[in-house]
Order: sequence, then C-alpha cells, then structure tokens
Amino acid sequence: MSQGFQAPRGIPDYYPPASADFRRVRDTLTDAARRAGYGHIELPVFEDTALFARGVGESTDVVSKEMYTFADRGDRSVTLRPEGTAGVMRAVIQHGLDRGQLPVKLSYAGPFFRYEKPQTGRYRQLQQVGVEAIGVDDPALDAEVIAVADEGYRRLGLSGFRLEITSLGDDESRPRYREALQQFLFGLDLDEPTRQRAQLNPLRVLDDKRPEIKAATADAPLLIDYLSDDARAHFELVLAHLDRLGVPYELNSRLVRGLDYYTKTTFEFVHDGLGAQSGIGGGGRYDGLMRQLGGKQDLSGIGFGLGVDRTMLALEAEGVAGTEAARCQVFGVPLGTAAKAELVGVAGQLRAAGISVDLAYGDRGLKGAMKAADRSGAKIALVLGDREIEQRVVEVKNLTDGVQQQVCIDDVVGQVQRLLG
Repeated sequence: MSQGFQAPRGIPDYYPPASADFRRVRDTLTDAARRAGYGHIELPVFEDTALFARGVGESTDVVSKEMYTFADRGDRSVTLRPEGTAGVMRAVIQHGLDRGQLPVKLSYAGPFFRYEKPQTGRYRQLQQVGVEAIGVDDPALDAEVIAVADEGYRRLGLSGFRLEITSLGDDESRPRYREALQQFLFGLDLDEPTRQRAQLNPLRVLDDKRPEIKAATADAPLLIDYLSDDARAHFELVLAHLDRLGVPYELNSRLVRGLDYYTKTTFEFVHDGLGAQSGIGGGGRYDGLMRQLGGKQDLSGIGFGLGVDRTMLALEAEGVAGTEAARCQVFGVPLGTAAKAELVGVAGQLRAAGISVDLAYGDRGLKGAMKAADRSGAKIALVLGDREIEQRVVEVKNLTDGVQQQVCIDDVVGQVQRLLG
C-alpha cells in the first residue's frame, strides 16, 4: 500500500508555527540590507549551465559534483541556481545596470540548490539572503557589506557567532602563491583526483574537508604571506573600517571559500553551536567575474550569502526564542447562520482597512470558538448572535484584559482601529 507523497530528500518544509520564525529570519536579514541602500532583485531559479560553470569555476565541488543540471525541452542545458552572485552579475550585464550609478547595490532572497548528502544544516534546497555591490573597489564598501550581515545576525538576537576574515590577494599575489603552493602539494603523497585538482586549482585542495588531506596540508604556505603591497594595503583598510564600525573579527589565514571567483577580502560567519557544519554565511570580493561572464567592462564586486536555514539552527542552539506570530489581530465568533453572514461582511471591511481577521468556521459553539480565538493570537474577539443582530451591535472583547463592550455594527471598524492603536 502506498505511503503517500513526501517532500524530496534533503528539502525541508516550513509550516506554522516554524514558518513564522523562517520569515522573521529572512526578513530581518533582508531588512539590514535595505537600510544600507540595497535594492531588491528577483532572479531566475534556473539559468544557462555555462553561466555557473564559467562564473563559479569548473574545478569547484559546486560545479563538478553538486549542481542540478538537466536538458530542457529545447535540449538546452540548464541548471537550478546553486548560488546567487553569477546570476546577479549576469543581470547587471544584460540590463546595463553597470552603465548607471556605481556601485550597483542589490539584495535577493530565495531557494538555491545543491546535490549533496543531506544532514542537519546542509540541505539540497537551501534558503539564502544575499547582497552584491558591483562597480567600486573600495575597502569601505567591503566593510559595509560585512557590517550589514553582522547587523542582521545581531538584530535576530544571535550572539554566539564570530566573523573569520582573510585576503585571497590580487592578480599579482596569486601567481606567486600558486607556484609556492603547487610545489608544496606535489611533494605530498596525494591520490590522483586530488593531484589533478592541485594542478588545475591548488587553492581548492586547501578547501578539502577530508581529515587526511587537512592533516597533510597543515604546513602548506599561506596566501596572506604572499600578498602584494596593494592587496595588503587594501586588506588593512578593510580591517580598519571594521574597527570603526565596531564589527569584531578573527583573522583566519587558512580560510578558503568554495567558489573560484573570490579575490582580496574573503570572510565567513561561523557558529560553533552547529557542530561540523558551523558556517552560517559568508562571502567576499570578486575581481574579474564580470569579464569572465562577458561584460564589456571589468568591474569589481563584493557580496555575501547568508543561510536562513543555518541561522534558524544557530538561534535554536542559543535558545533564542522567536516571537510567536499571531495569526490575526481580530477573531470573529458568529453564533448562528445569520451572525456568520453578518461577520463575513464585517471581516471584509476590517481587512480592507488593513486589519488581519479570521473567523470561527464550522458552526462551533461559543466555548469552542473562544478557545480558537485564544489560539489564534488575536487581540480582539467579535462575538455576534441573533440578539446582537436585532440590536445592530457586536460584542467586542479585548482578549488581553478581558474587557468587553457593545459597539454598533456600523462603528466596528473605527472602534477596532482605536483599540489596536
């Protein structure tokens, strides 16, 4: 016998009451970006596969192992978006946003998709909030982006997280470091896939999570020691701006993000309450990405992606309770068919006035309907029966203090507005 349909493996459902916490986390993180002048952009859920292969990097695990790629009905290869930066950059190029005021400051939120082993905090459909600031290479902008994320977390009540930061250098730093790192890696006893990765993109080897590889590369040279004078000066200014903004940080010279486009400032927010999957968000600067994706200009950018799912787990680990969202402000309790018809009309008027209203459906008695009113989180109950209809009044009950009064039906909207302030 069939067990019925279930959500795909590794993809969570969010439903009441947890969905209220989900929305609070997403909206708080997004609102921090809005206050810093980031405009909203809505991105396609799938794009041309080549966009991610070229932008994210073919040597990354994201492209080589984790993308949901398929042929559409026109036999074109498309991919469910695994991250947001490449899509934002594509939109900026396509719509000529880079020809306007710079930097272009955009924020987005929604689902992203990666095929990996499902576990706590690591889902195949992950929810993120992201920002991108494109067109200006200014250390103060790097610090602003980081401060936006830090503010979002703190407004949610998180305290047990930390910011790890480093610099991945520039076009002058990277070749010298690549040569030194490859010389070190080729002296190790590596398996063939890892050796090929070291040949193609040696920095990716340092991002390998296998314990044996982490142990073997413990003494690998650090990119921070190979920074050019310009890259070092840029990084020092970023840190100075973070100090002015009051954003605490820890230097982590071994920090490697999982995407190829990062240069210069690179950062990650981590929360030890999540165990091995400790990252709750991160990002960095990406010089050269616009050129890689076919842009006529070669503008630098910086951004982040913050995990909504991971942030919810971090809040849970800290015991930070979300504000239980009321389903409505007003709950209607009709006692009889005529009363229900009357309250349906009143509910419509209240909703038109911007007040959220629910009704007791299903012909419940007074006791059961009032219990439903209490569970709804409403502040006011409207009780209407045949006697009240005859008198053209409604019993308006304040569910906080229990005070009850009769109000003329024609005056209900105004009185409810006054009671709700």
